[in-house]
Amino acid sequence: MKHLPNLLTLLRLLMVPLFPLVYFSGRPDAVPISLGIFLLAGITDVLDGQIARRFNLISRLGTVLDPLADKLMLLTALACLAFEGTIPPVIFWILLLKEGFMIVVASIMYFRREKFVIPSNLFGKLATVLFFVAVPLNMLFPGNPWTLTLMVVAFLLKLLALYHYIGYYRENRKKQTPYASVRPLRLPGAGIFIFGYHRSMVS
Repeated sequence: MKHLPNLLTLLRLLMVPLFPLVYFSGRPDAVPISLGIFLLAGITDVLDGQIARRFNLISRLGTVLDPLADKLMLLTALACLAFEGTIPPVIFWILLLKEGFMIVVASIMYFRREKFVIPSNLFGKLATVLFFVAVPLNMLFPGNPWTLTLMVVAFLLKLLALYHYIGYYRENRKKQTPYASVRPLRLPGAGIFIFGYHRSMVS
């Protein structure tokens, strides 16, 4: 039980390369199977967070691997959809830059400022929920204007989250304290949602 949350996270990491292998395999059932992989990754994300919180099993390794697994799975799914032309490639590339920026900033703050972390915010959590819905819908109904619109809305919310994080980071750099008084917007209970980085450094 002690290592169960981290084992679930490692399982999710193993699903990341499996997703594109199945998605582009050419099998007639490639989309349903890859969709199942995506949803299973989401389920393990919910489970490892709930187990870690309920039994106080949150570990240093988990705080690093959990958001990494979430981001890699989402970016991998978006990359596949962009490569196939289902979504505009710009969505994937900008999100890739955003997540890379967040990982670098969060790592600096985490390791240099007494384990300071960037908390998630309302926009990031809403975007996470919408992406969880939008990715499967765009896989099942490629080219549908409504599913694409949902994807674009999630994308814009991610950009708003990035704007909030930049302001939060700059404010804390000025104060030079482990925990600043700036309070991020939060969505109560949203930590249970898929890819909602409940044990993570960033959203």
